[in-house]
Amino acid sequence: MADNAVPYAREAMLHLRSADPVLARVIDAVGPIEIALRRERFQALSRAIIFQQLAGSAARAIYARFVALYPGRRFPAPRQVLDATLEDLRRVGLSRQKSLYLKDLAAHVDNGTLNFHRFHLMDDEEIIVDLTRVHGVGRWTAEMFLIFNLGRPDVLPVDDLGVRNAARRLYRMRKMPDAKRLRALAERWRPYRSAASWYLWRSADVVLPDGAAAKRSRPARKPRR
Repeated sequence: MADNAVPYAREAMLHLRSADPVLARVIDAVGPIEIALRRERFQALSRAIIFQQLAGSAARAIYARFVALYPGRRFPAPRQVLDATLEDLRRVGLSRQKSLYLKDLAAHVDNGTLNFHRFHLMDDEEIIVDLTRVHGVGRWTAEMFLIFNLGRPDVLPVDDLGVRNAARRLYRMRKMPDAKRLRALAERWRPYRSAASWYLWRSADVVLPDGAAAKRSRPARKPRR
């Protein structure tokens, strides 16, 4: 098991292998879980807002220019983002809407209405409700935050196109599963639906023993509705 794997990795592999023969084949092909936890909080959500609906290279360039507004810091504090003018943020390539989203996030963190230190006392849905009060943070972004920043083991992103496509292919469905069908399928994966989702994303990277294969799949970025 990789040193940077989430703490539930071994138990999740054992459970998913025994609970679902389809995922067992994926696990054999992909190998151990390698969900590396990211310790960022404000930075991670800011980055998610900046990257929404942009190609990777353009998003990375804007993100780098945004960070460069604050020399000497790895990433700005919420108060610094609040102190920046909209013109400052627009100059680095951010749209007016995303600039306002970043300021709204910074305001929530600065005034304590979004308190990351409380999250260990909250369940997943409570955290999703808390995060999605911020303009520009939708449910998908909150779910990715739960999986990759908080290490929550039982998150099922039913709107993620990568997960849905992989489920349709691996379970030989005639059409794309809707949220209800995906939840029903995922009951057997509890309490490790985050790990199952990761294996679905990764399943497109390998050729499985029965020859099922697809091009590389990553978590699909879904804009806030």
